[in-house]
Amino acid sequence: MEFSVARQFFYQEIHQTDEQICLERAALYLAMEEYPDLDVEAYLNALDVMATEVEERLPIEPYPLRILQTINRYLYEDLGFKGNADDYYNPCNSFLNNVIDQRTGIPITLSLIYLAIAKRVGFPMVGIGMPGHFLIRPNVGEMEIFVDAFHQGEILFPQDCMDRLAQLFGQPVEIQPAFLQAVTPHQFLARMLSNLKIIYLNQGVFQKALAAIERILLLFPSAPVELRDRGILYYHLNRFAEARQDLEDYLDLMPAAPDAPIIRNLIEKIMRN
Repeated sequence: MEFSVARQFFYQEIHQTDEQICLERAALYLAMEEYPDLDVEAYLNALDVMATEVEERLPIEPYPLRILQTINRYLYEDLGFKGNADDYYNPCNSFLNNVIDQRTGIPITLSLIYLAIAKRVGFPMVGIGMPGHFLIRPNVGEMEIFVDAFHQGEILFPQDCMDRLAQLFGQPVEIQPAFLQAVTPHQFLARMLSNLKIIYLNQGVFQKALAAIERILLLFPSAPVELRDRGILYYHLNRFAEARQDLEDYLDLMPAAPDAPIIRNLIEKIMRN
């Protein structure tokens, strides 16, 4: 398969160790497929400038909470970043260049800007892949506090996180350690792409949904659900040979999946074409 320039850059970025992957660079390469003329270095420089301005504002005694307060004041009061609650499912919210330009986004892209600034000022933080709502956490000692970049950098404790989940799902949620675990760079990027995939599927923009799935499979080549979904998209796009291959691969990986009979029927339908 011949990749676009943007996808080649993305592929090269993710095929490094976790420590070497630059999340914000990889995210800009994702955006570059939508905006081929995007100047990646210009946006990385914009993040550098933000970090420099935060550094100039840091207190003499850089305690963790004071650093978070400084970043919060700068991002949300000085620059006016905010969560895009009014147009949450606009795909622009998933493209880092747009979020930097418009100063509005969804939890994961606002978290990425926060992480990028924190990294540059020497304050390590990690992404937390809580179901339904992305958070970040200082990676300092045993600190059990979380930051909600979508809600003006609000500081949360574990029980606050569960309360937020309960609000999202409309019912009490039992706390599970996995909900508050740090994500890897690959998991972070896959979550960004999954957001785009769902948005484009709901909009019926199948080619763009397919592009999102293809990049998820660069991150996780044997992800069964992505193989299945790509196969179904191939089917709708009349790419029957590719559809059959993906669906058969899905069944090889998940022979007892609840939807296995449906997928087998679809394969039989393809074979009759």
